Amino acid sequence: MSTCHTCNPNVKIKDSDIKLVLAGNPNVGKSVFFNYLTGIYVDVSNFPGTTVDISSGRFENYVVMDTPGVYGISSFNDEERVARDVILHADIILNVVDALHLERDLFLTQQIIDTGKPVIVALNMMDDIKRNGIEIDIDKLSKELGVKVIPTTAIKGEGLEEVKNSINEARVGNILEIVKENTQKIKKQVDLDSEKLLILEEDENIIKRHNIEDAPKLREDIYKQRRNRIDNIIESIIKQTSEGASFKTKLGRWMVEPLTGIPILLFTLYLIYQAIGVFVAQTVVGITEEVIMGEYYYNFIMNTLGKIISQDTFIGHLFIGEFGVLTMAPIYLLGLLLPLVVGFYFFLSILEDTGYLPRIATLVDRMLTFIGLNGRAIIPIILGFGCVTMATVTTRILGSKRERFIATMLLGLAIPCSAQLGVIAGLIASLGAKYTLIYVITIILVFGIVGVLLNKFMTGESTTLLIDLPPLRIPKISNVIKKTYIKSKQFIEEAGPLFILGAAIITILQDSGLLDVIIKGLAPFTKGFLKLDPRVAQTFIMGIIRRDFGAAGLSDLASQGVLSSAQLLISLVVITLFVPCIAAIMVIFKERSWKESAAIWIGSFVISFLVGGILAVFVI
Repeated sequence: MSTCHTCNPNVKIKDSDIKLVLAGNPNVGKSVFFNYLTGIYVDVSNFPGTTVDISSGRFENYVVMDTPGVYGISSFNDEERVARDVILHADIILNVVDALHLERDLFLTQQIIDTGKPVIVALNMMDDIKRNGIEIDIDKLSKELGVKVIPTTAIKGEGLEEVKNSINEARVGNILEIVKENTQKIKKQVDLDSEKLLILEEDENIIKRHNIEDAPKLREDIYKQRRNRIDNIIESIIKQTSEGASFKTKLGRWMVEPLTGIPILLFTLYLIYQAIGVFVAQTVVGITEEVIMGEYYYNFIMNTLGKIISQDTFIGHLFIGEFGVLTMAPIYLLGLLLPLVVGFYFFLSILEDTGYLPRIATLVDRMLTFIGLNGRAIIPIILGFGCVTMATVTTRILGSKRERFIATMLLGLAIPCSAQLGVIAGLIASLGAKYTLIYVITIILVFGIVGVLLNKFMTGESTTLLIDLPPLRIPKISNVIKKTYIKSKQFIEEAGPLFILGAAIITILQDSGLLDVIIKGLAPFTKGFLKLDPRVAQTFIMGIIRRDFGAAGLSDLASQGVLSSAQLLISLVVITLFVPCIAAIMVIFKERSWKESAAIWIGSFVISFLVGGILAVFVI
C-alpha cells in the first residue's frame, strides 16, 4: 500500500505536518494558489514509477502538494493515478474550480467530497463570470456542497488571502447517500474512507491492493447520482443577467434561445448553402470536375492507357470505361467530392472554433430527442447536405450504437447531398410553389416519422447531450486551415478505396447484364405502383451510381416531355428517398454491421417506393 511518504518522495513529512493537497480540473489556475501558499520553497519531482511531475512546498505547518489537472479520481492514466494516490492520503484538500464551467468541474468536487476528506473550495475565474453576465449564489452552493466556498480571481490576486486564512475551516462535505450506505458494507476490509469510495467505483488498482474479491459494482449508479446532484445544484445556484455582460455573451445567449436562435441558425445555414451549395457545388465543381478532371485528366488517361487497353474489353471497361476505376472513380472523388468536402470541413471548423457549433447542438437538442438523437446529431445532418458519404463517417461522434444507426438511416433516406440537391432544386423550381411545397413537406414528414418510429421500437436508450458552451471567439485562420486539411485528407484516404471498389462492382454488373436485369425488374413497380414511365427505373439505378446522375436523368426525361408535372414530383420524391449512392453504401457497410447496413439499404428501397405510391394516389 502507498504511504504518505510515497505520495511525495522529496519532502520530509513530520508527524505534526498537515498534508494540504491542491486538486482540480486542467487549466483552473491551481499553480497560482500553489505559488501563493508556498512562495519560493518549491520542489518539483517525478512521482514514483511515472514521468508525472509533482510540485511540493511548505506553508506554516502544512506540506502543500499540487496534483495534475484531472477530471476524476480514477486509474485511467498516469495523471489520474498520481492525483488519486496523493488525494487518498491528504489531510485537507483545496479544490480549485473554474466558475464558468461548473457543470464539468463540480463533478470532481463531489467525488472529492465523497472521499470523506475535509475540503475547501476556491471558486476561481470570477471575472469571467461577470463578463458573461452570470450570477452564482455562493452561499447556497456552499450549503449544498457542505463545505466553505470562496470566490476568487487568482490571476489578479483576488480572494487568495481569504483562501489562505480559511484553510483551517476545511470540513467534510455532504457525501452522496449511495456512498454513505455502501461504505459501511466494506468497513472491516478497508481503513481509509477515500479508498472505500474507489472500491465502490470499481477502481481495479485499489481493489487489487486490498485483495477484495466480491467488491460492489456501483460505479455507474454512483456516477449517475453524482451527475444528477450536480445538475440540480447548478440549476438552483446560477442566474443569468445582462448586467456587465459583453455583446459576445449576449449573442451567445441569443443563439440558444429558440425565439432568436432559430432565425440566427437559418441565416447561418443560408450563408453556408450559398457558399457550398451554390458557389462550391456549381462554380468550383464545374471547374474541378468538368475541366480539370473531366477534360485534362480524362484526356490524359485516354491518350495514354487508352492506347494500351482496348475500351471494348472487360479490362477496358474496368479501368477506363464509363464507370472505370481510373476514370469515374477519381473524377467523382477528386473533381466532385473533394471541393465539397473541403468546403464543408472549412465551414465546420469555423463553426467549431467560434463556439457556435455547440450552441447549434443545444438549440436543436429538444427537437432531435423525438427521433432518438441529441443535439450532436445536427453535425452529420448538416454535413449530409454536402455529402452523405462524409456525413456517415461523422456519426462516430454520437454516443451510442442506437443513435449511430438512427442517424445513418435518416441520412441515407431523407437527406439529399449537394450534388443531387442542385439538380433537384432546378427541376422542382420549374414546377411552381405548389409542387415545391409538397416535395419539401413530404421529405420532412418522412424524416420525422421514420425517426420517431425508430426511436419507439429500437431497443436501448439514446444518450443525453452533455456539452460545454465555450465563449464565442474569432477563429484563427491557421487553425481552421489545418483542421480542414487533416479532416479532408482523412476522408479521401477512407473513401478512395471504397470508390474504386464501387466502380468495379458497377462495371461487373453492367458487363454481366445484371444491371439491365435490375432495371427491368423495377419496371413493373415503376409503371404499375408509381404510375410512371418505365424508363424512370433507369434513373433510379443511375442514382445508386451517383445521386446527381439519377436526378440528371429525370431532367432529360422531363425535357423530352415524358413526365408530367405530377409524375416529375413523384420521381423526385422517390429518387431523394431511394437507396444511397454506391460510395455512401460502401461507407455505411464499413461503419455499421452487415445486418444494420442491409436494413438501411432495404428500408430506403421500400420506403421510397411506398411513399411514392401513396403520393401518386393523391396527385395523379
